[in-house]
Amino acid sequence: MRVNGRIRAREVRVIIAATAEQLGVMKLSDALRKAQSLGLDLVEVAPNANPPVCRIVDFGKFRYNLAKQEKENK
Repeated sequence: MRVNGRIRAREVRVIIAATAEQLGVMKLSDALRKAQSLGLDLVEVAPNANPPVCRIVDFGKFRYNLAKQEKENK
């Protein structure tokens, strides 16, 4: 899973996770700037989509919730 500066796409589709608001397709630099202004991280959640889908989230909480879901699924 790529986060912030590790995302390689030029354009991404951006969703703010907290509000489920879709910001649409934008340049990666603009998406990173938006995430930074909110004090959050840009996380690539669907790298194979065209353009890749990214969410603006708190990466620490996002990773914790993923681990929690995986544990519940076992």
